[in-house]
Amino acid sequence: MLSILIPTYNQNITGLVSQLYKQAIDTYVDFEIIVLEDGSTSEVESNRTICNLKNCRHLILVQNIGRSAARNRLADEAKYEHLLFIDCDAAVHTPHFVEKYISFCKEECVVIGGTAYDPFETNPAYSLRLAYGRKREARTAMERDKNNFATFNFLISKSIFNRVRFDENIRGYGHEDMLFGYRLHQLGYEFIQIENPLIHKGLDDNETFIRKTEEGTRNLFLLYQTGDYPSLAKESTLLTAFLCIKKAELIRLFVFKYSLTHKLLIKLLCKPNPSLMLYDLYKLLFICKTSLTK
Repeated sequence: MLSILIPTYNQNITGLVSQLYKQAIDTYVDFEIIVLEDGSTSEVESNRTICNLKNCRHLILVQNIGRSAARNRLADEAKYEHLLFIDCDAAVHTPHFVEKYISFCKEECVVIGGTAYDPFETNPAYSLRLAYGRKREARTAMERDKNNFATFNFLISKSIFNRVRFDENIRGYGHEDMLFGYRLHQLGYEFIQIENPLIHKGLDDNETFIRKTEEGTRNLFLLYQTGDYPSLAKESTLLTAFLCIKKAELIRLFVFKYSLTHKLLIKLLCKPNPSLMLYDLYKLLFICKTSLTK
């Protein structure tokens, strides 16, 4: 019936697995939980204890193979037709999380459960990640774009997954989920958005989130540059804006603005109440800079 798949890296997932296990047992359906350590150097021994739970497996990779390859490996290991992918830094906060997905396990589907954030988290060190998460990710099923795909918490039929799979050429941070969604769209699949979020606990501090944003933005440009994804701009407002600037032959002007303002923008983005408009501007300036980098 259901394979619950959790790729992890240096994260203690015993609490998460215990909660998912208890909920899955209560549904009285056939299930398994598989955790894959993707080159972890800590928490591995603690996570081994999940093997004491029936129908739970703990797989260990000595070398890190990346987020895309790890998810593909988990799908290959799964024995059931429906795959529930959950990120390792998630936390369950509702008693019927697994049960809500079970009702979709009767036919081919792609179901997005959503993301939530702890309303009591106020640490200013995470202000940018929290602002972005709460305003851009933590949306109800009705508020989400019906075409928006996210890998944090989703259910997919194995038959559909095997037609798409994650692109293992993407090794760094960012956009493997967008590309997966792009391929699903190309094959004509629609996403079912439901109200079944998990809490995102693994917050990056401001400087780390900016660095990951730069890495993700660079990955997006490289994907565009390959020419393999002609409709990629439909999945990314950032890429759409960049292409408009490129068409208007204003790239060098935006790169000049980046050279003048990027230090100030980073300083402003690390303040307790950062502006997401400035965050979007920073990404736009950065992708312009990336496009001229040899």
